[in-house]
Amino acid sequence: MPERNIEFGKFGARGIKGSELVARKLDELSGGVITPVSVRRGLVARLRYLTRTGHARAAAREAGLTVTDRTIKAWLEGKRRPTRANLERIERAYTVVRRRNVARHLLRRLNSAGGTRVEIHPLNQSQVSRPHQRYVEYRSMNVRKWDRIVAAWVAGDAQGLDDAWIDQIVDLGSQWGQYEYVTNVGFAA
Repeated sequence: MPERNIEFGKFGARGIKGSELVARKLDELSGGVITPVSVRRGLVARLRYLTRTGHARAAAREAGLTVTDRTIKAWLEGKRRPTRANLERIERAYTVVRRRNVARHLLRRLNSAGGTRVEIHPLNQSQVSRPHQRYVEYRSMNVRKWDRIVAAWVAGDAQGLDDAWIDQIVDLGSQWGQYEYVTNVGFAA
């Protein structure tokens, strides 16, 4: 049975960890504000999301947005502009709060009807010399239990997400290690 890749890319293969692509796809499925936080419209949308209720304000403070209500009001009215560090805090807080708010709904969608079909596109070996290339094909599988994956995604735990994802791709059989790094992971719920 293969182990995890230690020296990925040593011979020129290119790809991204499957767990990172799963996190990106979950972010895409969770929706939210698309306009960048650096644009006024994106900033206002995020601030309104983070301050619309007392619960949202508390979650934003817990996520790292620790400015006063007066400062937030000035930002919303356009009287002041947040610093770059505060823009990063706003974006991080928005991501954390949004993930927490949509996690239960997203988990229900992913687990419904016996799970969600996942397509895994293999790594790119175009830069690997012929003797070092392996035969890797497109695979698909049904992920039935998303609980650990979504919990790690909500917590922002990259290692936990990677471990949970590896536990799922082991179901691909003895060649699961070939799918730790891939070019794309696709699923819809």
